[in-house]
Amino acid sequence: MKVQLIAAGAVLMVSNLFAQTFTNYTTADGLIDNNVSCVDIDATGSIWFGTQSGVSVFDGVSAWTDHTTATDTGFVDNTIQAIYCVNSGDVWIGTDFGASYFNGTIWTTYTTADGLGNNQIKCITEDVNGNIWFGTNNGASMYDGVNWTNYGTAEGLPFGGVNSITGHSNGDIWMGTGLSGIRIFDGATFTPITTTDGLIDDRIRSIAIVNQMVKWVGTSEGITVLDNSDVFVANHTTMFTLPAPDTLNPVEDLEIDSQGNIWAGIYVDYLVTEGGVCAYDGSQWIEFHVSDGLIGPVVRELAISTNDDVWVATSTGVSKISDHSVGISENEDVSFSVYPNPANDVVNVRLLNEGFGGTLGLYNTSMQLVKSESFDAGQKSLAISVSDLSSGIYFARFNGQTKKIVLR
Repeated sequence: MKVQLIAAGAVLMVSNLFAQTFTNYTTADGLIDNNVSCVDIDATGSIWFGTQSGVSVFDGVSAWTDHTTATDTGFVDNTIQAIYCVNSGDVWIGTDFGASYFNGTIWTTYTTADGLGNNQIKCITEDVNGNIWFGTNNGASMYDGVNWTNYGTAEGLPFGGVNSITGHSNGDIWMGTGLSGIRIFDGATFTPITTTDGLIDDRIRSIAIVNQMVKWVGTSEGITVLDNSDVFVANHTTMFTLPAPDTLNPVEDLEIDSQGNIWAGIYVDYLVTEGGVCAYDGSQWIEFHVSDGLIGPVVRELAISTNDDVWVATSTGVSKISDHSVGISENEDVSFSVYPNPANDVVNVRLLNEGFGGTLGLYNTSMQLVKSESFDAGQKSLAISVSDLSSGIYFARFNGQTKKIVLR
């Protein structure tokens, strides 16, 4: 495991780095095929793997279940390109021949004959209204449970297909296109974000939204960070150490754990085959290589469980990274208290020592200052309104000390 320090002004967060545990799974353990292209986790904690030979479901303990065209009527094809576990508990898969939906008992297939815009599915997600969105080889399709609505170049999407779809809590749909950057769809119009707006590259692989505010955009040449107003913040291009000349990091997938850490799957096959997983805790990138125990370098997709285990789908099997302790922690001894914690509308801050004045900053997990309040000389307490902030984890910083706050 390698650690890269990132110079970013004051370091607000502290990483706890201990020996991580890798648990690897292959066909010898019950996986239907070692060539795994996608992974997701359902509401019960079972892990769903899309492979080149069908779907494998692992209960996380010992039981494996397979779904293929040979075992399940209505299963569209065995070569799985995308898999998504719906909040209701149902599961969708995407292939080059259409999509199939599993309600826990039976599979139902949908193709262009049923209204799907294109049979070549690249990604699947669910929006805040429960609609299912599909990124396809020539655009996007939305299914509301009854009707299909399709979007292509005629509706405002660029040529090159949609590689990534992420739903925002405000109802917007963020689409990562294959050649032309991002398109934000508000239900009526597509708003572009491209290299002219700060993206490091227009070939988008994955989009992750932290606390429905800050956007992390994975591209073919690294990561671009956008703030809550969709304005460029920073680029990350060498998160994972690759041999020269492959210094820029092609990002395969981005995920966010419960602590707000950003996890990235990296893979490059130009001249050499190299790849792995790295995590950003707000101040540094931590790398996980095959030499650390990762089952293979060809990383395809990531999924993170409720206890922050990281599941890594590769072309040679699956790895579970646990006990990694990549996280954000507060100083053990601080000279101020914060209450209530968790908080809803107001956070109260009280100095425990003599008040000499100073500024208290409130930061999100991307190290962005979202609020600041000043203590006057002699003042020992103040109240900060947080009703305008999204729920999630924040950090109060005063006189070089940090304390974690949870907003509900």
